[in-house]
Amino acid sequence: MQIPALRVAKERGWRVVAADGSDKAVGIPYVDEFVHIDLKDRSGLEAAARRLKETGGLDGVMTAGTDFSASVAWVAERLGLPGIPFETALDASDKSRMRSVFSAAGVPSPRFFILARSDSLDRLPDYLSFPLVVKPVDNMGARGCRLVRDEAELTEALADAHGHSRSGRAIVEEYLEGPEFSLDALVHEGRVHLCGVADRHITFAPYFVEMGHTMPTDYPGKDVAEVVRVFEAGIRALGIRNGAAKGDIKLTARGGFVGEIAARLSGGYMSGWTYPYASGVDPAAGALDIAVGAAPRDLVPKREWVSAERAFISIPGEVVLAAGERTARAEPFVKEVFFRIGAGDRVVFPANNVEKCWNVISQAPDRASAVEAAERAARAVRIRLAPRNPETDAFLAGGGIRNPDGTTWPPSAFRVSPDLAAAAESLPDRGLAALAGAGTRPGASPASSRIAYAALPGVQRESARDWQGRTIAESLSVVEDWTGIVPDDGRAEVVLGASFWKALFRGGYQGAAYIVDSLTRKG
Repeated sequence: MQIPALRVAKERGWRVVAADGSDKAVGIPYVDEFVHIDLKDRSGLEAAARRLKETGGLDGVMTAGTDFSASVAWVAERLGLPGIPFETALDASDKSRMRSVFSAAGVPSPRFFILARSDSLDRLPDYLSFPLVVKPVDNMGARGCRLVRDEAELTEALADAHGHSRSGRAIVEEYLEGPEFSLDALVHEGRVHLCGVADRHITFAPYFVEMGHTMPTDYPGKDVAEVVRVFEAGIRALGIRNGAAKGDIKLTARGGFVGEIAARLSGGYMSGWTYPYASGVDPAAGALDIAVGAAPRDLVPKREWVSAERAFISIPGEVVLAAGERTARAEPFVKEVFFRIGAGDRVVFPANNVEKCWNVISQAPDRASAVEAAERAARAVRIRLAPRNPETDAFLAGGGIRNPDGTTWPPSAFRVSPDLAAAAESLPDRGLAALAGAGTRPGASPASSRIAYAALPGVQRESARDWQGRTIAESLSVVEDWTGIVPDDGRAEVVLGASFWKALFRGGYQGAAYIVDSLTRKG
């Protein structure tokens, strides 16, 4: 998320020094000097910055897409560099402090209460009632965030939130119904320069997983004005006068409400990719200007295009193949493909925004083209999992958190009709003993003449689509291509019935391929 800013700084001829807790950070090739420091180590960062200032000069510090704006503010304040006050950064980093600031300033935000690990649920105030949202006070990326509908869920969610909190505290707040928006802004001498309003596409209740966003929003002007009004009120309340701000704003029947505001540019590919692609304006360039005490330049949009970001996810297991990147990149209007997993990696079904597998970004002159391109590219990627994995088995067995609408988390890939599910359940598996000698070499797949899947009447009429928008027919095509399995024509030695179809409905093409591979492959 920091690479766009690093590139701009280098293009300007600036000397760029980056700090990170990982000596394998992907931005290292873009900088003149790298210092290996944990970003929570404010004293260490200050010492490194002071050395730079005393030996060669240091004009500014900044971050983008991280939750370490307080570390940046600490260094800036201690060294007399441009930036926001350290206390302001703390207010924008700790949700309990942030909510208190908003409450005192009259900025609409959810009613809330703070619970530490040692606190009893008896302390929960009467003004909060289910449903509620639980989150750690000091984390990002929806880690440890969950919707709760009763006390049992609340207890589970608090344990998770406390586990994701560096301070061991969780915030419990009222749930607000309505669409959610992401906003970015640059602030110079108190003037707010808006840098995009995007529609967030959040799913997989009771968690809040963003499967993508679309820039700009498609909501009417009056709704956008309300969202922006509340965002700017929150920025003023926090005291961000020279810096950046990233907001998550809900639009409810009661108007706009601030979910949270961070004192930095956004992560999630918005400030560095979708807004520049849609508008022709690079917020990172303006943020760099402000970081060195200058006014931001070139903030007037140069075009009115649309950019869509979409994520790709997997069911749990171990990756043996991640394919389709070239096909995804070849899609018209696709600009970027970010691959974060490969063979040998462990994957999970996401409960937050850092557990997704990869992302694609499109740019097009109209919304339909941008959205379709990103979604087609996401469907082009295929992740094959290692056979006989207990985590994959547990997922395919079903279960999990049950939602009021009858869905579960983790959800099934295809939510088919009860009649079709019952028909699939009734199909027997035949001839499995014949597979005893299959797969004579590691990774071998059976010949198509040896194994087939049973016909399922009515499946052709099923309109269900998986998490990426694939149809059942499209998913079957992937499974056939990978495993060699074919529809039963009466000649196959082995015919998979309920085991195949249940795995397909539960885990999509990955689940069905996994079942075949677990029966036929060695190694």
